[in-house]
Parts: sequence; structure tokens; C-alpha cells
Amino acid sequence: MKIVILGAGQVGSSVAQGLANEQNDITVVDRDPMLLAALQDRFDIRVVAGEASHPEVLLSAGIEDADLVLAVTNSDETNMIACQVAYSLYRTPIRLARVRAGGYLAHPELFVNDGIPIDFLISPEALVTDFVRQLIEYPGTLQILEFGGGRAQLVVVRVQTGASLVGKALRDLHTAAPHVEIRVVAIYRRGTAVVPDADTTIEADDEVIFLAAGRDVPQWVNAFRRPERANRRVMIAGGGNIGARLAQQIEHAYRVKIIEHDGARARQLAEFLHHTIVLRGDAADETLLIEEDIADTDVFCALTNDDEANILSAMLAKQLGALRAISIVNRPSYVDIAQGAAVDIAVSPAQVTIGALLTHVRRGDVVAVHALRRGAAEVIEIIAHGDKDTSQVVGRCIADIPLPPSAVVGGLLRGEQLLLAHGETVIEPQDHVIVFLADKRQVAEVERLFRVAITFV
Repeated sequence: MKIVILGAGQVGSSVAQGLANEQNDITVVDRDPMLLAALQDRFDIRVVAGEASHPEVLLSAGIEDADLVLAVTNSDETNMIACQVAYSLYRTPIRLARVRAGGYLAHPELFVNDGIPIDFLISPEALVTDFVRQLIEYPGTLQILEFGGGRAQLVVVRVQTGASLVGKALRDLHTAAPHVEIRVVAIYRRGTAVVPDADTTIEADDEVIFLAAGRDVPQWVNAFRRPERANRRVMIAGGGNIGARLAQQIEHAYRVKIIEHDGARARQLAEFLHHTIVLRGDAADETLLIEEDIADTDVFCALTNDDEANILSAMLAKQLGALRAISIVNRPSYVDIAQGAAVDIAVSPAQVTIGALLTHVRRGDVVAVHALRRGAAEVIEIIAHGDKDTSQVVGRCIADIPLPPSAVVGGLLRGEQLLLAHGETVIEPQDHVIVFLADKRQVAEVERLFRVAITFV
């Protein structure tokens, strides 16, 4: 696929890296030649320096025969104009744009071919807010991914010492919940993937990735960890777009405090939020945190735009007694350093956003894509088409499908029903198949397996 990416910031560069490794033809446009030079030194991509919305710059980037344009500059207006130019002058088939301002997002009727021709809107702030909210709603999880409107959920959880499932083989997991099904698709032990089979034994500190019905997830999370009380008190550091969105979404269900250092912004938040205590101050101020009962806080969320401030305030909150700390970390080199040592969960906005973008890049009838483990692994929801004569998957047992080594079928969404996968499970036409890949480089092989023969009508 020929893709033009506008913007070489965190999201643009991360997407360029992921797509370049999948043998796509990538061109990145940005005003900063130094950013572009650094990208070109690392990856096999083309770069063009210039204003992303200018027709002559887009032409230099090869927009006239591009399959997709992805506008992720820091300016909503530049992204929207670039998509307008790509459509009006060059009829680029697929146009995606990052739009962050709520005033635009509140009017989806703007984004049509007769208006602003954007096929898919990407809002990193909204995606990150949903990601953090789910972590708050499911204590003990590292990541929650939804499929089929929440009917199925893929969950990442770290096993605690003393949990009821420690020492049990996968074949015996049903003893923890006799009438509740689970499908373990991956286990990471000391950073290394363990291919799970019926005899694999759960150990403390394993990172387990499992698929289950949404209603059953809390029960399984509690089985992999020691019992934890539900979160009640949440403190948010940073009253920007993400912090404000999160507080608005959860303030009716939790006791929420938000710390904002800017006085004018704090006053805006106080007017905007109805059940949240707004504090003006520094989230790394030990005295302020103690006065605001940080020791009784269940979740501390550091959501400012400053990585160092997020990590330091989250570390301090943990040290002062907060049960759990979640921090946004933009720099990839900081993520692994921060998570586990400094904070419980380091959230990378770029990685959260990439999954939403990849859904529109993947070949085949792909419904959803999610990145895991810093983008090294991936889970996709793909629709099976054809019949036994025209498809390599339809009408066949999962055990008979030649999946690549790192691929595991977690389950099938068939109508309103979730079927957790077993070797004898047969895939039917129109099934939504949820496939986990420990090595995302094998995604193309899965896509080829689901491709329908040319004779299919």
C-alpha cells in the first residue's frame, strides 16, 4: 500500500515505523528537516520537507497515486485542509486525520465529501482517555481491549503471588470458575513469550493475556490476582484535554480530584466539572498530596504533557501511599524504564493511537486492530468470507488451519454470541475471528489465509 503520512511527531513517526516494517511504500511530510532526517536514517521511507497542506508539497510526496493519506500534524486545521486538497485535487481513496478540538468533533456532519472529506477521524486524546478509564474500571489489569461492542474482551494481567491460579495448569483453570470460560492466548514469563498449551502452569509474575466474555472479566482478573477492592478514589494530575475528559467520564462513579497548576485553566475546570474537586497546584508537591489524602487514593493518574513531571509525580504518589499509579509517557525510551519500577502502568499515546490507524491499513475485511507489548504484538478482528472451496479458513477446524507460529485464535464472534476457540472449533462464513499474534510481522500471513479465492462471487 502507498501511504503518505503528514506529520513526523510521536504518532506519525511511530506509525511510519510500524508500516515501513510491513513492506508498505511510506512517505512522511513535515516542516522539520531534522526530524525527517532522523526518520530516514532509521527506516526505509521517503521524506519530504514542507507544509503538509500545500498542494505542491503533497504532489512531491506522491499523493497523486497514494492509496491513503494520514494527516497527524499538531494542527487540526492543517490536517483538515490537507485531506481536502488530497480529495479535491488528487481523489486520494482513503483519508484519515487527527482532530482533537471538541468543537469540531461535536459536529460529525462536517466530515463528509461535500464538506471536509475525511473518512475516519482519529482523536488520540479520546482514545487515551478510554484506555485509562478502562484501567480504572478493572483494577489489576494492564490493558483491556474490546471486541464486538464489549461482548468479548482481551485482557492483559500480571499474576500476583498468592493468587488462586498460581501453580495451576491451563487445563485446570475451569476449577476457579466452573461455569465461566476463558481462552489464554499468550503468557510472557520474564519478558519471554511462552506458547501456552494445556500443560502450561501459571507462575507468579507471569503476564497473562486472555480472552473472555466482557461480563466474566472481573471474575478472571480476581483469580489471577489477590482479591482487590473496587476503586473508589481517583486523583488526576493535569487538567488538559485528557485529564478533563477522564474526570468528566468518571466523576459520577468515583470520588475524583484533579490538580492543575494553571489558575485560569483550573477555574475553567471548576465550571466544567460538576462532581470533581479541582485543586490549583503542583502535582509533585508533597505537602499538597498529603493534605489531599494521597494515602487513601486508589488510583493516581499523571496525565500532563510532560513525561518527566508525570513520572516523578506518579513515583511520589506511590511513595506516599497511593495504591496504583498510571502515567502517560510519550517518549518510547521512557516507557519500559517507567513501567513496573516507577509506576504501575505507563501509557504510550502513540501506541494507543496506532491500533485505530492500523484498522484502516490492514488488508482483508479487518474490523479492529490493537497493538500490545509496545507494538511488538498485535490482535486483530477479521471477518471470514467465502466457503470451503474458496477460503482457507471457512468450514475448517482451527486445528487444521496453517496459522503462522505466533498466531493464536482466541475466539469467534458469531452474531451476538462469543465462542471461545478450541482446536475443533469450525469457522463459519461471516464469523468475526479474533487472532492474537505475538509477532506482528506475521500479520500478512494471517491476512493471506483469510483472503477469498478469485472464484468467489
